[in-house]
Amino acid sequence: MSKVVCVTGGSGCIGSWLVHLLLDRGYTVHATVKDLNDEAETKHLEALDGAATRLRLFQLDLLRYDSVSAAINGCAGVFHLASPCIVDQVHDPQKELLDPAIKGTMNVLKAAKEAGVQRVVVTSSISAITPSPSWPSDVVKREDCWTDIEYSKQKGLWYPLSKTLAEKSAWDFAKENGLDVVVVNPGTVMGPVITPRLNASMLMLVRLLQGCDETYEDFFMGSVHFKDVALAHILVYENKAATGRHLCVEAISHYGDFVAKVAELYPEYNVPKIQQDTQPGLLRAKDGAKKLMDMGLQFIPMDQIIKDAIESLKNKGFIS
Repeated sequence: MSKVVCVTGGSGCIGSWLVHLLLDRGYTVHATVKDLNDEAETKHLEALDGAATRLRLFQLDLLRYDSVSAAINGCAGVFHLASPCIVDQVHDPQKELLDPAIKGTMNVLKAAKEAGVQRVVVTSSISAITPSPSWPSDVVKREDCWTDIEYSKQKGLWYPLSKTLAEKSAWDFAKENGLDVVVVNPGTVMGPVITPRLNASMLMLVRLLQGCDETYEDFFMGSVHFKDVALAHILVYENKAATGRHLCVEAISHYGDFVAKVAELYPEYNVPKIQQDTQPGLLRAKDGAKKLMDMGLQFIPMDQIIKDAIESLKNKGFIS
């Protein structure tokens, strides 16, 4: 495949890791940011090895087709990561989450089709797999499981709704237009942060270390390292045999399991003791990401994810 690719959402926590690994592999990268004049979005990308000669930054508005098309033109592949992630305090779901996720994805796929892109990797989420309350309790939730749209609407779970509808739209577009699309569905993504800002998952970890006892029943399915999510994207892009969805977690686990491990590794913090089953109906599985494992991805275990994440938070001054 040609070595010129576009990464939408390139300035984010996952996007920055993906740009970093793509540059390491000799790719030329068109990375999109929200604001070219915001050093918090650009400086860490420009500092990456290879950036001086093989990184081009583009300012992106997902709802403006010409803005999307400018970043994608000349690329053989597209990694579509840009999508708002707001888990709580959503004031206008349509404007804040649904439109950017769904219409933004459509604009990216249309521009990719027009530009003759060979393959598009769409970053979905475990939030397009769960909450799925009617799923059989004795069956592991894998790539054939989808988030319950009506349940999400009733509960006001706008982020899972946005990711589910965006991914379904992507599959419909791919089928109707003959575009080669593959999808990665990451879990709760954490680890060493390249960016000066934190993603929702790392903010969740900060709150946990401060004693927050939420259980995230509808938002958790397992943790995964930033590096592994980036590697998964490259793996499904480069492997022509890769098709469909790819659940991306080191194991399917409960939020309670994660909290207990954080408390064990870092007893000096005020981590709450969670007694109840945090994800009723979710079967644990060591090989939740079997498709990616079969392609050769060896996942970093939960212990190391937590250590890398917390040490990064300390180094950047987010916790003491």
